[in-house]
Amino acid sequence: QLQASGGGLVQAGGSLRVSCAASGFTFSSSAMGWFRQAPGKEREFVGVIKSGGSVRYYSDSVKGRFGISRDNAKNTVYLQMDSLKPEDTAVYYCARARFAGGSRLYFHSEGNYDYWGQGTQVTVSS
Repeated sequence: QLQASGGGLVQAGGSLRVSCAASGFTFSSSAMGWFRQAPGKEREFVGVIKSGGSVRYYSDSVKGRFGISRDNAKNTVYLQMDSLKPEDTAVYYCARARFAGGSRLYFHSEGNYDYWGQGTQVTVSS
């Protein structure tokens, strides 16, 4: 199970950190991804962090502004969002990848994730 938290309302240019607490599987050996879905749009890949924490991939739309980290002792993955823009407004989901050793392209597909959190709303006002 994955439980996301920390969403909210923030002004453009601001920062927000969302968390995702995991249980029921071996978190430390899992690659964890973040996706988002804006109103009327398909869910899109935001980024992923591999099990060791040193390898991360991001979508072009968030690269340089968002950062993913993890605390394997707490079974928690974080998404730090800086320089937020109104177009970042979406429901943010955490998910566990089926295969921890996947390629960059592998992690972009939501079909390659088996466990999903319930999502947390992030709203950026202009």
